[in-house]
Amino acid sequence: MKLRQRRRASAEVHTSAMNDIMFFLLLFFLIASTVANPKLMLPKSSSGKSISKKTIVVSITQDLKYYVDKKEVPVANLSETLTGYKKMSADLTIVLYVDKTVAIQDVVQIMDIAQKQDIKLVLATEPKA
Repeated sequence: MKLRQRRRASAEVHTSAMNDIMFFLLLFFLIASTVANPKLMLPKSSSGKSISKKTIVVSITQDLKYYVDKKEVPVANLSETLTGYKKMSADLTIVLYVDKTVAIQDVVQIMDIAQKQDIKLVLATEPKA
């Protein structure tokens, strides 16, 4: 008498491609988060205040790229961009984020634009630890 062994079907899930997909998703989100908010090293301050009025954020990176509310703006168009924001809100305040390695002349240039358009300006600092 010949007895056959029963073969059981084995259910397998191949997950070798899953590692590649997870790696690409991680890489995408890392790059997207870096582009969305430029990394700046701010100067330190012992006293700081928060602002509750209508504010816009102007950032100057280490390589002299200018951002207005996370959108890169050429320095030549900066005055027109701030004029557009000024038309939307009469009581406007600029929060200026500048990398601490940027020359003071670039900061003064933004301050002059804000002064000419009668916009309040606040220089952002990092609190001392």
